[in-house]
Formats: sequence, structure tokens, C-alpha cells
Amino acid sequence: MQIVSPASVPAPLRSVSSNIGTTIRDFRLQKGMSQGDIEKRTGLLRCYLSRVENGHTVPSLETLQKIAGALDLQLSQFFAEDPVTRESTGMNLSEEEIRFLTQVQRYSANLSDSDRRLLLAMVRKFASSAIS
Repeated sequence: MQIVSPASVPAPLRSVSSNIGTTIRDFRLQKGMSQGDIEKRTGLLRCYLSRVENGHTVPSLETLQKIAGALDLQLSQFFAEDPVTRESTGMNLSEEEIRFLTQVQRYSANLSDSDRRLLLAMVRKFASSAIS
């Protein structure tokens, strides 16, 4: 569990953390669950869940996966553009894939935009050569 001070989070990320927190709260309430219910299912403390839902903490992908599992949702549903997409699509990620994406997320935070584009181009190239 990583706790991030709101002052240390850049404005664009604060917006994302607020959105993901609101999304989590909306799904939790829609399912008639309390933060305590999520705590029991995930082992994450209620105070931490509150900080996430209120946009004060940015959860890792691993933590988001735990929360999604507790809500019986796919991780991708947290990031869908609209509620219809959230309900109708899903992406099952293995724990290994989540760990990989968490590492990519951690390291990509230090990359410039041009380096990120280069990394994405390399990933696309690797993926296309693996398919052929």
C-alpha cells in the first residue's frame, strides 16, 4: 500500500486519482457495499479506501485489482469512458500481467514524452512479431 501526499502529486494525476476514487465509490455503492466490506475482502484498511475514494491517494494497479476483485468487477471497468462500456466490457488480467504493468507504470513515470512514444512503438513491434 502506497500513500501519496496530495501536494506531491502533479495536477493531472490528482484528477485521475479523484476520478478513479469516484469510480470505485460509485461501483461500491451501486453494489450496496460499505468500505468495511471491501476491507474484509481485500485486507486494505478502511481509512486507506477512504483516501483512495476521496482522491488523496493514488492506488497501484495491484491494489486496484484487489478492489476490482472485491467488487466482482474487471479491472478495466474502472477505466472505461462511459458507464455502458464499464458494464459491458471486461479484461481479465493475471497477477503476472498486473505485476508487469505495475512495473511499467513505475518506470514510465520518469520517462519523457518522446521516450514513452518510443517505448510504445517498441512494444507494438514486439507484439506484432510475436503474433506472426
